[in-house]
Amino acid sequence: MDRRLTPATPRIAHISLQGRIAAPAFTEGETLRLSQPLADLLRAPGGARERQLLLGESFTVIDREDGHAFGFAVKDGYCGWLPEAALADTPRPSHWVATPATHLYPEPRVQAPELAALSLGARLAVLGTAGKWAETTQGFVPASHLRPLGDWLADPVSVAESLLGTPYLWGGNSRAGIDCSGLAQLAFGACGIGLAGDSDLQETAGTALDEDATLQRGDLIFWKGHVAIVVDGETLIHANGHSMSVAYEGIAACIARVEAQETRPVTARRRL
Repeated sequence: MDRRLTPATPRIAHISLQGRIAAPAFTEGETLRLSQPLADLLRAPGGARERQLLLGESFTVIDREDGHAFGFAVKDGYCGWLPEAALADTPRPSHWVATPATHLYPEPRVQAPELAALSLGARLAVLGTAGKWAETTQGFVPASHLRPLGDWLADPVSVAESLLGTPYLWGGNSRAGIDCSGLAQLAFGACGIGLAGDSDLQETAGTALDEDATLQRGDLIFWKGHVAIVVDGETLIHANGHSMSVAYEGIAACIARVEAQETRPVTARRRL
């Protein structure tokens, strides 16, 4: 079983695996939320980053060790370890950050020192409004930067384009740093379309396209370990290690470059 999608440790497994694997014990777990702006989802306690979670995202905890909690992100089932200090039983979010980034403030005043930077996709519980500000359980955010959960954007490509220039970061899921699958997941998620966390898992989404099919805006192109989003018939956008950023690239030029430099042909074209 894919460890990234298998909510189990040697000590205990999630109840969804009962009857499918042998485990000393099973649990329903405890669903908490990320209580800080951003946290790395780790392969092991204190280990390598695999993905990231944003403020307000739900995480079901099934085990704990060395100040870390093991479980899975509710949005996509991705498993890993988070610092226990990054999780709390916070109020259910009502809104999400619908701009590339924003700031959290201690009071509704532009001149106030910011408390934290928040990325596109972060989730907050809004208590009310104060002029142009939304008061949340964490502080104040410009109201124009938020949308109610369920009020999604319309075009994943436009969302990805709003992140142009974001630095490349392996396993990144935020405006502070993002990788290819993180960009695809964030862009489509902002439009209410769920995608898995890694590119090989995303490669099964939607409908397969023939090699000679005419590509449309929003189609996905896959290589082994990489995904890009089609902007138009000639251009794609992707978070990539070549430019170390979210950038445009010509489709034909990108395919030729990756084939020549990395001996990786296109493995799939998908339409969601």
